[in-house]
Amino acid sequence: MAVTFRKSFRILPGVRLNIGRRSWSVTLGGGRGPRHTVSSTGRRTTSMDLPGPFGYRRTRSRRRR
Repeated sequence: MAVTFRKSFRILPGVRLNIGRRSWSVTLGGGRGPRHTVSSTGRRTTSMDLPGPFGYRRTRSRRRR
């Protein structure tokens, strides 16, 4: 079994700092609206909870050269 590390800190209302073993990210928003996450690896994710068992997520990755 792999050992994982993940910690999340609330730094301001609506702003979270997420720290993992290999990268970190900042999440803005939440609650009833959309969430925008920007990772140190260049990945950007927009997600939103929808009524019922539905949800929305769109992820964009930075191109590597």
